[in-house]
Amino acid sequence: MKKLLSLALACAMALSLAACGGGGTPSGSKPAASNTPAAPAGDKVVKIGVFEPQTGDNGPGGKQEILGMQYANSVQPTVDIGGETYNVQLEIVDNRTTPENGPSAAAEVVNRGVSVILGSYGSGVSMAGGAVFAEAGVPAIGVTCTNPQVTADCDAYFRICFTDPFQGPALASYAKELGVDTAYTLAMLGSDYDQGLVHYFKEAFEDLGGTVISEDFPEGSANFVSYINNAKSAGAGVIFAPVSTNYAQLIIEAASAQGFEGTLLGSDTWDNNMVAESTKGKNANVAVTTFYQEGGNAEFDAGIKEWINANPDAKTNNGGNDMISAVTVMGYDAYFTALEALKAAGSTDPKAVMEALPSVSYTGITGLIEFDDIGDAKRDQAYIKAANTETGDWDFVKIQGVG
Repeated sequence: MKKLLSLALACAMALSLAACGGGGTPSGSKPAASNTPAAPAGDKVVKIGVFEPQTGDNGPGGKQEILGMQYANSVQPTVDIGGETYNVQLEIVDNRTTPENGPSAAAEVVNRGVSVILGSYGSGVSMAGGAVFAEAGVPAIGVTCTNPQVTADCDAYFRICFTDPFQGPALASYAKELGVDTAYTLAMLGSDYDQGLVHYFKEAFEDLGGTVISEDFPEGSANFVSYINNAKSAGAGVIFAPVSTNYAQLIIEAASAQGFEGTLLGSDTWDNNMVAESTKGKNANVAVTTFYQEGGNAEFDAGIKEWINANPDAKTNNGGNDMISAVTVMGYDAYFTALEALKAAGSTDPKAVMEALPSVSYTGITGLIEFDDIGDAKRDQAYIKAANTETGDWDFVKIQGVG
């Protein structure tokens, strides 16, 4: 069934090779520890691989995703498997963002003797690693890799996030709810993630009776004034730009400077504390789709904030503050989903874990996690949140479906 879906998707559009992009690595950012402290001699250990970017464009997002797994490991460092208690050890490997680096990083994490793998932030590198995981027979749980090809092309891959064929129409539905008839899309040339989400948004918005004007910009662009003015001239009520964190900040700056009065719509890549902070004091309306909003679970929020503030490296890797990123919460849920799979398998054997995963059901911080026949989570809702230009924080707006 995965292969059939893959063929259908390939006919519909070009493969999207990157999801959940990020900005450049912030100065002072530190790599996550390569693994959790070793268990005392004689104790049983089960290893969970962490296949995430810590360098490259997606490094900031990868580090925030890892933080959720590390916090989860501190909350529950053991798991009962087949009537015995095991210490859980995280084996963290930097996949360096790009698909070219995916196979070697995937081989490294497999060679560490892991039972299941978490990651990656970035669909392109996930797809590149998936072939290695499948050949080795080690299951992987995608956290926020949203491209449909991640699971359609790989029997070893499952995932807990919504996918772009949902996210694009959800954003289109929200745009129509704002009373917008004309939308302007802006994507980077050569970015299959950007182009893929624009495809899904445009298709859905036009089905809802709207008009879409689309433009692309070359990689490395630093000035977006002309694009903003083009959107204004077209009478666009929203600008949808599913771009990485660094471009999002530049677009926000240009939109504010040019007096764009509509709404800037971002995808899950915009859900970053640096993006929220970049709106502070600016004339900008910014709304994004994401997986979680701070305030959704007060007990969890308080616990992870305390943990981040007590750990200087964690705070640095979170962008220098304790704002909770949705990808961090998804990393937390992915860790506990992996524990459920280990318990259901009753074994640390990757093959047994792979066989157990389809029937796993876990209610996490972000909601119920169950898998369909493709290995995707059954997700049909997203959080919409808006940037608060006075505080530089995110404010919850609504739960969004596709209408």
